[in-house]
Amino acid sequence: MQLALTPEEAAFRDELRTIYTTKFPADMRERVRQGGHLSREDIVTSHKILHEHGLAVPNWPVEWGGKDWTPTQHQIWLDEMQLASVPEPLTFNAKMVGPVIAEFGSQEIKERFLPPTAALDIFWCQGFSEPEAGSDLASLRTTAVRDGDSYVVNGQKTWTTLGQYADWIFCLVRTDPQAPKRQAGISFLLIDLDTPGITMRPIKLIDGSFEVNEVFFEDVRVPADQLVGQENQGWTYAKFLLGNERTGIAHIATTKVRLAEVKRRAKETGLLADPLFAARLAETENDLLALELTQMRVASGSADGQPNPASSVLKLRGSQLQQITTELMVEVAGPDALPYETDDIVSPEWAQGSAPHYLNYRKTSIYGGSNEVQRTIIASTILGL
Repeated sequence: MQLALTPEEAAFRDELRTIYTTKFPADMRERVRQGGHLSREDIVTSHKILHEHGLAVPNWPVEWGGKDWTPTQHQIWLDEMQLASVPEPLTFNAKMVGPVIAEFGSQEIKERFLPPTAALDIFWCQGFSEPEAGSDLASLRTTAVRDGDSYVVNGQKTWTTLGQYADWIFCLVRTDPQAPKRQAGISFLLIDLDTPGITMRPIKLIDGSFEVNEVFFEDVRVPADQLVGQENQGWTYAKFLLGNERTGIAHIATTKVRLAEVKRRAKETGLLADPLFAARLAETENDLLALELTQMRVASGSADGQPNPASSVLKLRGSQLQQITTELMVEVAGPDALPYETDDIVSPEWAQGSAPHYLNYRKTSIYGGSNEVQRTIIASTILGL
């Protein structure tokens, strides 16, 4: 594996750095660097700037706006974006529903949905998890019954991230309740959130934010031509989607930025002089470097746009290191981590944000397939156990 960039790759990296550091609002990049929440306007603005420069959906087929890049170029594109604290393209559009439609959708579906999905003229959200079907996704119970030219959808989805901003939702629904296996009888349906019968209710998280939602479907009529691919093949499409999601879910460059901030704050507070803390910080940096090398191997081993099964390793370890980094920042903040959104207590804003950030990042070992699920995938698919 070649670790040094070629002159062409270095030039490609420098071109991206210029775009990332000059074309995006500085205040937005600073909020991302500090781990702050982005508004819908922030997300749309950033995505559209990327789209304007041809950088929103490079992983898509070329005919739909993708790039004929090498795996190394794709990795540079992502790493430099994260290092510059530029918001990534909206995951639901760029890494989830877009690739599924491009791979499995009919020509009509592709022409209808791919251009506005790439441009974020449609803001998508994901309807997979349910109250009784989170990590055990195959247990989903939301039904879609064919009735003439429509499906009638009933059920509930939960943990629907950014659903309050979304225009459409892509859903896994059960179209054959009598299928012999739980993974069978599931279909992939595209639903306009303005359709009558849909109710969205926000869920307040432990850090005080409203990032996720419950979505209820009551006799929602969805045109049958909004089915992606074949009926009852949704589980295959879901596995494809999750494989694409996990490839970039490690957020190694983002963790690098956050870890550098931990080191800077630890130096300011004097905690860096503590040999035990310094050892933990060094261990985390070494683990992050090892994961980065693993990511390079995974990227170089991905062929024909198909996700490498080893992406589960990235998801597993990447989420752990993200959580460790938030834990280190809370330790640096010390008692100043306790006050939150107060005006009468002298506590640095970065310290006040460290505890909510720590609490919010408990999610990283759950979404995209829990770490327990990833261990099962690694054991069966990679190790052959």
